[in-house]
This record gives sequence, structure tokens and C-alpha cells, in this order.
Amino acid sequence: MITIQNFSKEDWDKIAEIYRKGIATGIATFETKVPDWETWDSVHLDCCRFKAVMDNKIVGWAALSRVSSRYVYRGVAEVSVYVDPELKGLGIGTYLLEHLVTKSEEEGFWTLQSGIFSNNTSSIALHKKVGFREIGYREKIGELNGQWYDNIIMEKRSKKIF
Repeated sequence: MITIQNFSKEDWDKIAEIYRKGIATGIATFETKVPDWETWDSVHLDCCRFKAVMDNKIVGWAALSRVSSRYVYRGVAEVSVYVDPELKGLGIGTYLLEHLVTKSEEEGFWTLQSGIFSNNTSSIALHKKVGFREIGYREKIGELNGQWYDNIIMEKRSKKIF
């Protein structure tokens, strides 16, 4: 059974390890190392940070970060969702992302967006499963380890707020 709970600094070591595994895949993020807690904490919203727990072990996490500090964009946030790669296919990502969407709407967010490497087909499929749609494509938006990557831009608009 998978449960979704809020997470805090006390969970950071386990969250950071899952993030490290995501970085190691080479298709999850342009980050090359896990930041320290203070750096991570400063860019992610307090209201929407969740961990997936299975058999008393943290197996995934999801969080939101602001896309802009401008007031007009107060209801727009970027999604991060990571699952331990050893546990893919168990529905953990779906549970996390569905929970994140629900809680984000309760917090007044009307648009969630994600920039996903075009070759990260499992993440694209996950977002589509939860109701995100492709809205754009950014060609060679960033370079990682000598290779240029394209991003698929996806968004989910709240049906509760509109």
C-alpha cells in the first residue's frame, strides 16, 4: 500500500537519494548534483511537498516551485516528481502526481507545468495519464554532459478554479 504524506527537512536524506537516482538516469533533470536542503527548500513551495511511502520507506516525492515572483502568476507552478527507479511501474508516480494536483488546486493554483526531456517517455506518459497536455516543444533547450536535449512542455489547467 502506498500512502502520500507531507515531507520536511527530516526526510531530506531519503528524498535526496531518490533525487540522486533520478539525476543518474540522465533524462530527469539538467541538475548534475543534488543540492543541499537549504538550496532546495528555498525554491520549492512549502504547501505542496509530498512523499510516497510504501512499507515504511520513502519511495518517491513530488513538489511545486513558482514559475515567477510576479503576482499575476501566483497560481502557476512547476512540477517536480521523482520515483525510485527500482520501483517503476507500481503506480507510485500516479499517486504522487494526482495528490499534487488535488492539493495544488486547494492552494489556489490554476496551472501546473512541466518541462520534460523528450526522451523521458515514461514521465510524459505519466503526466498525460494525470491529465496534462503537451503545449510546446523547446528544441535543444539545454546541454548536459556534452549532449543537447529537447523539452516537451506540458500543462494541466484546473477545472475547479475555472
